[in-house]
Amino acid sequence: MRIHPPRMPVIDSLKAVACILIVLHHLAYYGPMSDVAYPLMPQAIDWLFANGRLAVQVFFVIAGFLMVSKLAPATRSLVIDPVREIRKRYIRLVLPYCAALVLSIACAEVARGWMTHDSVPATPELLQLIAHVLLLQGLLGYESLSAGVWYVAIDFQLFAVTALLLRLSTHIEGRFPAMPSSAPAFIAALTVASLFVFNRNAWWSETALYFFGAYGLGALGYWAATRRRSLMWMALLGSLVLAALMVDFRTRIAVAGVTMLMLGLALNYALLERLPMPQFMLDLGRRSYSIFLVHFPVCLIVNAAFYRFLPQQPWVAVVGMLTALVASLMTGALLYKWIENPVPGNAIPAVFVASPVLVDVVGK
Repeated sequence: MRIHPPRMPVIDSLKAVACILIVLHHLAYYGPMSDVAYPLMPQAIDWLFANGRLAVQVFFVIAGFLMVSKLAPATRSLVIDPVREIRKRYIRLVLPYCAALVLSIACAEVARGWMTHDSVPATPELLQLIAHVLLLQGLLGYESLSAGVWYVAIDFQLFAVTALLLRLSTHIEGRFPAMPSSAPAFIAALTVASLFVFNRNAWWSETALYFFGAYGLGALGYWAATRRRSLMWMALLGSLVLAALMVDFRTRIAVAGVTMLMLGLALNYALLERLPMPQFMLDLGRRSYSIFLVHFPVCLIVNAAFYRFLPQQPWVAVVGMLTALVASLMTGALLYKWIENPVPGNAIPAVFVASPVLVDVVGK
């Protein structure tokens, strides 16, 4: 079995492109700068407004791909203690996430003094804040404190569900060691259910079931690319995606399918590690989660400053949007350096580290 290095340039580059698209999508979606800049670039803003969010599917596919590469690399599950794995994932996600929540709350307080706009979140209540720290805000129906925090909650749900399925597979393999691994069957079954049932009903959109189609495709794509007759297995997965699109065409599923095929083929032909990519793309990819977390409060402050202090002219708004993009990348780099990257494996859960700070911010 081939051991992959920690970083894969192709994956980092895909994450970099997806991250920038999401920042630009939110700049187009939330005004007022995009409203003022619209006459100068209407087609670009319209496209980003409607399609930029699709880039999140890339992250879901990559997450599923990387999870099984670490916890079930040869289809045999390595998960013995799913609670431990889920706890590690929670800490890794939530420490930088809580820091970004503090920034979001502070930036929203400043922005409220500079402009009145629908994009400015209201001051959070204590229960709303606790729900965010526990990644339950969507399931409990609370308004999000920042654009994109829903993704963190869904990513955690997806990881937890998959870890439990892998543990079930480990248990079955322990009881019946002669049987083939059941992990691919479990993941495939839930992937099919998501693609053909749950993802077609927005009622499930706050749960992992809605997004498991993309996540599961990533996992199945990894396994397909590492098996004998890998191209046949990849073609079978491609046929599954086509069938789902024929039943109900969804661009998000098409994006997930293309991403899965790209990753699977790159792994099959040993390009994930060997294909050279520009260093700045690799750096952006590594920092993409931190950038994703902080870009909304940064863009909110730049939008508010533009509205309060600068002339409402299209070219000024375009410069402001570019400034917000660059500031988001720089702030994300700082969050990555100071909080995300140094996270130790035995860190105290973020709920205990960040909650007093968050409550203090709310209290003020």
